[in-house]
Amino acid sequence: MNFNQIKNTIKRILPSKVRSYLQAKHFKFSKWPPVGFVYFGSLRRLTPISRRFGLDRGLPIDRYYIEKFLAENSEDIRGRVLEIEDNRYTIKFGGEKVSKSDILHAVEGNPKATIIADLNRADHIPSDTFDCIIFTQTLLCIYDFRSAVKTLHRILKPKGVLLSTFPGISQISRYDMERWGDYWRFTSLSARKIFEEFFPPENVKVKAYGNVLAAIAFLHGIAAEELKKEELDYQDPDYEVTIAVRAVK
Repeated sequence: MNFNQIKNTIKRILPSKVRSYLQAKHFKFSKWPPVGFVYFGSLRRLTPISRRFGLDRGLPIDRYYIEKFLAENSEDIRGRVLEIEDNRYTIKFGGEKVSKSDILHAVEGNPKATIIADLNRADHIPSDTFDCIIFTQTLLCIYDFRSAVKTLHRILKPKGVLLSTFPGISQISRYDMERWGDYWRFTSLSARKIFEEFFPPENVKVKAYGNVLAAIAFLHGIAAEELKKEELDYQDPDYEVTIAVRAVK
């Protein structure tokens, strides 16, 4: 007796309610974990483990990806370098290759800032000034992000390099939301489209970092130290936690 004969015999013998019950059970246990048997553990909660992106637990997961990207492109961080808010990455990844370090802040009040400018209206910054701009986790806070990218392109020297990162999957940054705004989340495709409006397409390289485990952990504020390196480094193109762009003028 072949499979179809067996199947037809079962249909004749078993009542329809019994068949429906068995089919439902088969569906439930054909998945792994079975439907209804997912163990949420410490994650079954309506509030995150940390609202500070994991800063109070260690290195935030998005910062792990940002530093990985900057390390991969550290040779670009040289000459006159501009960074936003502070120059920690300029120092960490540029070192002696940096001849001058500038810090940009949008408003007065940052004692580290050497340039005060809104990137949407920054005509006072001379064109062709910087060899490298480190522009991490800032584009999301600028409503008119196209104008900002246009300015960044203008103030780079010819052959200068823009190293930019921004979130794909992330909680709201409450600090930024209450000051100048938290407007955008991006994908690798939207990032490419935006930067290719101002930089030659062949000079724009886009990379996404993340996977479903890293995304869940990041949304909960779990620190990078709490995951294994292979868990952080695994890349799933459907879960873009952090988007990174290297663009050359």
